Amino acid sequence: MNKLLQTLLLLLFSVTVANASKIKGHVYDRQSGEALVGATVVLEKTGQATTTGLDGSFEFKNVAVGAATLRISYVTYQTVVQQLTILKEDNPHVKVYMESAGKDLNEVTVRATASGSNERDARRLEQNATQVMNIVSGRAIEVSPDLTVANVIQRVSGVSVERNSNGDGQYAILRGMDKRYNYTLVNGVKIPSPDNKYRYVPLDLFPSDLLDRLEVYKTLTPNLEGDAVGGAVNMVMKNAPDHFQINANLSTGYSQLFFGRDFASYNASNISYKSPYEINGRNYNATQADFTKGTLDYKYQKPVPNLVGNLSIGQRFFNSKLGVVVAGSYQNTYRGSNSTFYNSAVNGTDAYAVITSKSYREYSEQQKRLGLHGKIDYVFDKNNKLSLYNVYVDLKNQQLRDAVGTSYNGVYNPVAGNAELTYTTRSRLTEQQIYNSTLHGDHKLFNDRLKIQWSAVYSSAKNDLPDNTTISLNGVRKNFQDTRTSLVNTSPVNHRWERNTDEDKAGYLDLIYTVPVGKVNVDFMVGGLYRDKERSSFFNNYTLAPKAANAGFLYGVDFQNYTDLNLVVSNPTGAVSNPLTYDASEKTTSGYGMVKFAINNLQVTGGARVEHTNQGYNLLFPAGETNPKGSQVYTDVLPSLTLKYSLTAKAQLHGSYYKALNRPGFYEIVPGKVVNEEYQERGNPNLKRAIADNFDLRYELFPGASEQLLVGAFYKRIKNPIEYTFQADAVRGQDIYYSAGNFGTANNFGAELDYIKFFNKIGLKANYTYTHSRITTPKTSRRINSVTGDVEAFLVDQSRPLYGQSEHIANMSLLYKDTKKGWDLQLAGAYTGQRINTISQFLNNDLWQEGFIQMDASAEKRFKSGLSVFVKAGNLLNTPTKLFIKGTNPENAKIQENLVSNGRTLIRSDYYEQTYLLGVRYKFN
Repeated sequence: MNKLLQTLLLLLFSVTVANASKIKGHVYDRQSGEALVGATVVLEKTGQATTTGLDGSFEFKNVAVGAATLRISYVTYQTVVQQLTILKEDNPHVKVYMESAGKDLNEVTVRATASGSNERDARRLEQNATQVMNIVSGRAIEVSPDLTVANVIQRVSGVSVERNSNGDGQYAILRGMDKRYNYTLVNGVKIPSPDNKYRYVPLDLFPSDLLDRLEVYKTLTPNLEGDAVGGAVNMVMKNAPDHFQINANLSTGYSQLFFGRDFASYNASNISYKSPYEINGRNYNATQADFTKGTLDYKYQKPVPNLVGNLSIGQRFFNSKLGVVVAGSYQNTYRGSNSTFYNSAVNGTDAYAVITSKSYREYSEQQKRLGLHGKIDYVFDKNNKLSLYNVYVDLKNQQLRDAVGTSYNGVYNPVAGNAELTYTTRSRLTEQQIYNSTLHGDHKLFNDRLKIQWSAVYSSAKNDLPDNTTISLNGVRKNFQDTRTSLVNTSPVNHRWERNTDEDKAGYLDLIYTVPVGKVNVDFMVGGLYRDKERSSFFNNYTLAPKAANAGFLYGVDFQNYTDLNLVVSNPTGAVSNPLTYDASEKTTSGYGMVKFAINNLQVTGGARVEHTNQGYNLLFPAGETNPKGSQVYTDVLPSLTLKYSLTAKAQLHGSYYKALNRPGFYEIVPGKVVNEEYQERGNPNLKRAIADNFDLRYELFPGASEQLLVGAFYKRIKNPIEYTFQADAVRGQDIYYSAGNFGTANNFGAELDYIKFFNKIGLKANYTYTHSRITTPKTSRRINSVTGDVEAFLVDQSRPLYGQSEHIANMSLLYKDTKKGWDLQLAGAYTGQRINTISQFLNNDLWQEGFIQMDASAEKRFKSGLSVFVKAGNLLNTPTKLFIKGTNPENAKIQENLVSNGRTLIRSDYYEQTYLLGVRYKFN
């Protein structure tokens, strides 16, 4: 009996297997032909269901042979029911085409899915764009490991970032062109920079979760402002959705750096944002009582966990005529780095620098980042629409830098553990703000033949460094024991105020008139803008020192804590007669003419832009400068031509030529001088603008909903490129300073590869950029005079890459997405090749940054309730920043710290450690 039962069960199982089959298929948008990701596919009467993968595919296994019914549903699409006959084997591939549920809605309706906030729409925007561009979608930003726009942009092909002191990205370098060669837009409107040096925006100001998408323009058309040799960055903020939505997240985390050491801080609560001079008048004699002791009140303890949160609410009202969205983001993070910097000097006829001292520094930074934005738009009818947009971002960075300097002089003996030391602590509060308000109108006349767009814009940017305080003490090391001894002899305590404020008032106007020319509709476009930029800059500095009777001021004897110091002000009226206190202005007037038309498969866009610039400055308290006032007035004609040729419905060739310029910043032309970090910086009132011819060619293939293959090449020829170099003072040759200058003509060319491919639940995003540039600048070399026997300096022209340009840049991200189970996983790696970090005065002594790989990861698990849990981890490999000279001096081998290896000399190394963030997200749709 048992044997018979086993036989029957085996036969039953065999029949079941014999009658089970497999079906596979894809789901597409009927209009665009693009695959739909995350559509629900149900095999009725079986209990089986699945969702389409990243390539729109689905699969059912062990399906019974015979008639079957598939039901496919997707948000904003009409449900599809499809009858099938399942065969034993060789079932045909099922293709399902879905119609949009919003197909018949009128133009008043605004669909959130058309904004580029998802991967599919981002690829379509790239495909349809006139200029060559790359887009990072809002959804890709959301599930990425990145918290700021600066870190997001490093994922784009051809883009590398310059890090700040805590290891986060800060400035974007596009196609090997330094940060100065690109500009930043918010919703298509240029915003001013709060930076005290550069005219371009530090992107770490912007929380990434405020964005709908991030666009990187790599070519320009005449209707775009012309000062972008490298390209432009456009942050498209969240728009009003077509139905009520709430998005919120809250997370916390920690930096692994502070598992190994304490976080250093000071009391910033009583910092005065105005110097004693501003409060009491120019003739006021300041005393120590005018300076808060909080900036010298140091504490060392473990920081509290980081806190990051975001909330956005949006909806449309009155039959979708009125759209409202408000969003806010807050980040309170504790970051830092451990840094070692070696000072060096070129002596005699040595080919390479000799290291003279070392500074070990521990940075501790508390960053409070606030972002607010709101947009209201009203659609009067299909021909008229108004919108009012406001954005405000604020970044407070409270930093304490503890440094211990070691002099490699006659006292230095690493074997006995003896050395002369210097202890320097700097407490610095930096606050940067940007505000932008834009009123925009869109109008159509004469049956859509004439389109009018206009914008009225007010923007402001502020950079404030109040009471930047530095204190320096002498010290000694004996038998490996370090001891503070006394205050340094000159200017042991410094209090410094710096502030600059920019205000922009601008108006934009664009007219588009469409007329048939023969059988072709041609868009004739004219427009222009006027911008009035005003800057005010303030600088003041006070030095404090012991009274003459107590010049020694021994640590542990005359004072125990820095707050106990009893000092006098060496310059009681402050350094108000400083050229860094100035007013400046820049008035830009521009106009353009452009035509756009398509003949068969060829789309042509061409025209020219004319930009007139009037830039000047006025030193309020000149101190003997030969140019207390200065101005530059010039007009540039900037032609451009863009061609797009459609090879197929999904493949095209994209070619472009455009001329662009790069204006000097105010800081760069004001003839002031100030010591920042390790060296003196000076302005150059004779600095000229740079002009560049730019050529681009790219093959673009968009095979799937979110897939692409982009292969391109570019070439740039820059006349009068602006580079920073070290120079010797014309009168006092030993006085070396860092300044901007123009250097002949530079060439920059390269190639890009961008690839996105999805295999059901697995995705790959990869890009690689090769960039090669060449510029020739004079460098100082030294030789022995054959007559006098003295060492004399002479200039030698040396060719090198442009400052900040890496020959190789690559990104690779592995993605896993399971829509049914709610999983999104990402492992992202970014490689930045070696590049010049600092240009030396001397031949072959430039500082190079070592190539590095940064690895980050993120994961998110979504639940049906709208809740999700996510984790983000940054700098998994603890990748340092290292600077080196490509050469060695035998003297440096005597320093027993392994600084010389592989023909290179290490000059600086910064370590940041890993960061972790764990949070929850809620979405109500």
